[in-house]
Amino acid sequence: MACNSCSTENGGAPKGCKSNGTCGTDSCNKLTVFDWLANMSLPSGEKPFNWVEVRFKNGRKHYYKNTENLTLSIGDIVATQAQSGHDVGMVTLTGELVRIQMKRKNIAQEGEEIYKIYRKASQKDIDIWSDARDKEDPMKVRARQFAIDLKLHMKISDIEFQGDASKATFYYTAEERVDFRELIKVFAREFRTRIEMKQVGFRQEASRLGGIGSCGRELCCSTWLTDFRSVSTSAARYQQLSLNPQKLAGQCGKLKCCLNYELDTYLDALKDFPKTEIKLLTEKGTAVCQKTDIFKGHMWYAYEGEWMNWHKITTAQANEIISLNKKNKKVASLEEYASELIDDTKNVFENVVGQDSLTRFDRPKSNNKRKNKRNNKNRRKPQNAKNNAK
Repeated sequence: MACNSCSTENGGAPKGCKSNGTCGTDSCNKLTVFDWLANMSLPSGEKPFNWVEVRFKNGRKHYYKNTENLTLSIGDIVATQAQSGHDVGMVTLTGELVRIQMKRKNIAQEGEEIYKIYRKASQKDIDIWSDARDKEDPMKVRARQFAIDLKLHMKISDIEFQGDASKATFYYTAEERVDFRELIKVFAREFRTRIEMKQVGFRQEASRLGGIGSCGRELCCSTWLTDFRSVSTSAARYQQLSLNPQKLAGQCGKLKCCLNYELDTYLDALKDFPKTEIKLLTEKGTAVCQKTDIFKGHMWYAYEGEWMNWHKITTAQANEIISLNKKNKKVASLEEYASELIDDTKNVFENVVGQDSLTRFDRPKSNNKRKNKRNNKNRRKPQNAKNNAK
């Protein structure tokens, strides 16, 4: 989706609002929330909930108390309390949904770490905030070069200025512990502002920066996913996916979060399947499982020594054979069960065109060369006759 300010420049090139996830019109934001209680009025005597949700750069959200009883709505730019100075963000949620979100995230409404909203942002606050945002990209390039010069094994992924431009937070990722004390001195000397270093994980880095996944859509972590659950390779094994790290890894380099989406459904379906390690004992020989089809409920077995010949049976038939084996009984062969699942392919290929030829629409090739030769001969004959007469 695009906002109203995402217009085009001269020549058709996209201009873009360059707000990077905090669009003023609230239509192309990250982790946006639909307030389905906005058109409902409160019961008589009830006061509106005096907490609001405020979003900052790249989907970072916090909850603030509206102590001044300001009339706030979604999309308003507000100045909020910070540890030192003030920050500027956009209101993304108000009313009773804020109470539900705070309860879900276990955020207390009373305590020492409660921040409040100072005021609606003035034009001066917005100008300082936008000027600070314009400095972030050039600073990120220089900061990465400083880290390389100091030979630090870290990656500075993003920089976020506070709303009053008094502090800059550097987000970085590193596989090991990094001693960046000398780096902070270089940053403070070059950028002339207070510096805060904050280490984030690789998944958090991908959620902040965003991107396009292998499915062709925006990353789940940057659009709606807020909690990062652990993903193991067993999730891929249960879904019979190829254990290829390049295909299973996401933009963050870790296993894709979407591997967990359908895992419960696969686990429920696999309850009816026997374990693939169990061998089927028949009079013809011992059969070993080669492949399973979870959707159709089929399993393929091959006799030991005859690995090229696979026999398809259903899960119910496999469980039946296993139960007989536990009673020290053997079936004659798997062919008896597999014969019931042989597909009848006699009537699969039919002539849907009927008796007509498949080349009935093709135009016959015309002998244009012969016609051209005849025309040329006819044209030359009268000229030759005139010459002979002379």
